[in-house]
Amino acid sequence: MQTSSSPTIEIYTTPTCPDCRQLKAWFDQLGIPFEEHDLARPGVAEQAKARTGVRVAPITVVGTKVYYGTHDTQRARLRQDWPGLFGSGR
Repeated sequence: MQTSSSPTIEIYTTPTCPDCRQLKAWFDQLGIPFEEHDLARPGVAEQAKARTGVRVAPITVVGTKVYYGTHDTQRARLRQDWPGLFGSGR
């Protein structure tokens, strides 16, 4: 659950991306709010690349840290970097 001191979470997704759906479902399951950006919308992919240097979905931005790769890869890294938010057993 996000608190007032929790970082902002943004995810860049595409409508047909299975890893994007899994990542969003995991955040929902944990009760972690996030802002979603659809890379299929005009200008969003360019904004994401300029901001993160990444061109593949899903891209997750937590505070100032950028994560990309499969749902499993991101989940492991998020748990490691943010144990108070994502917890190791979640």
